[in-house]
Amino acid sequence: MKKFIYLDHNSTAPMLPAVANKMSECFSAGFVNPASQHRPGQMARKHLEDSRRKIAELLGAKTLGMDTDQLIFTSGGTESNNLAILGLINAHDSNLANNQGLFAPQHVLVSSVEHPSVTGAAEQLVRLGHSVDKIPVDSLGVCRVDQLDSLINDDTKLVSLMLANNETGVVQPVKEVAQLCRDRGVLFHTDAVQAVGKIPVNFSDLAVDALSFTGHKFGGPRGIGGLILRHGLTPTPLQFGGFQQMALRPGTEDVAIVAGMETALGIFHQDQNNYYSDVLLLRNHMENELQNRFPDLVINGVGAPRLPHVSNLSFSGVNRQSFLMAADIEGLAISTGSACASGSSELSPVLLAMGLEKNIVENSVRISLGVSNTHEEIEDAIEIISRVLNQLQQ
Repeated sequence: MKKFIYLDHNSTAPMLPAVANKMSECFSAGFVNPASQHRPGQMARKHLEDSRRKIAELLGAKTLGMDTDQLIFTSGGTESNNLAILGLINAHDSNLANNQGLFAPQHVLVSSVEHPSVTGAAEQLVRLGHSVDKIPVDSLGVCRVDQLDSLINDDTKLVSLMLANNETGVVQPVKEVAQLCRDRGVLFHTDAVQAVGKIPVNFSDLAVDALSFTGHKFGGPRGIGGLILRHGLTPTPLQFGGFQQMALRPGTEDVAIVAGMETALGIFHQDQNNYYSDVLLLRNHMENELQNRFPDLVINGVGAPRLPHVSNLSFSGVNRQSFLMAADIEGLAISTGSACASGSSELSPVLLAMGLEKNIVENSVRISLGVSNTHEEIEDAIEIISRVLNQLQQ
């Protein structure tokens, strides 16, 4: 089988060898159900809670004192986003029902460039009788903070803005929005799925109320993610029938995959400065070389703060699906946008929200590098992209 150059790390990052080794150690140790009361169960519980504490500390959550933040393990970013948005609104709704015996529609704001797991949860809120409005972005894909204050009203209970966009890599002014929401008494959630393990993320420093992340975006295992909640916040669970994690997310926890995620996050934190500079150098080299060869190339989001490893490129006169298939044949793995919408032929809602011309949106592809990519691979990728473009533009 042809060896692929893998440049789709925003979809999923290959598991780091140290993560696989750590998980293998856990499997070999034979950890049992951490909810069991016998000594083997207690040993598993200790391992699980040690990992929970270390992950929370690495992400800047408070783990000591009376006002400790809470880390809930989930199956990944989608579940974390759903639990945050639906759970926090449903919790507020339940409190109203208990106190007043009636349903009061809540107002929620999400940005116009959110991941489908956020917009899908927002659409479900609308079906339940709540109202949702979208915060606009500018032409670079950055949230219009200047318009947010006027969008918040007396019924607004939650604002959700991602920390970094999954298609363009644009980093959002989350800390500024968090302060605005705090001043207005509104809960604030950030989807940090694409940011954690790529740039430093500190829950306490961002001053958000809820933060979502997942392990497989930074070399951890798939099937494990987390939601950090500020002390005192209790969302309504989406699943029922168990007492685990204070019944907020019931189900038997898997010690091995939690340990794997902890290992991956620890590796990033040990080498985050080198990671940032290395992938940024490769990404910038690729963009510069392609722009020299194809002057009409458009880099979507350039000029805004971006994740160091992401490029969203639009090539003139080249259909994105044709480009993707031709690159795949040549041994280059890239994507056209969110992996959660990869089966869709619709134009990117993110790029459309930026007000880009239709032909730019139609011709856009996403390239996302990772720690395993080498300079030689990027040089080969540049040659493949150039060869494919020359063929398709004839």
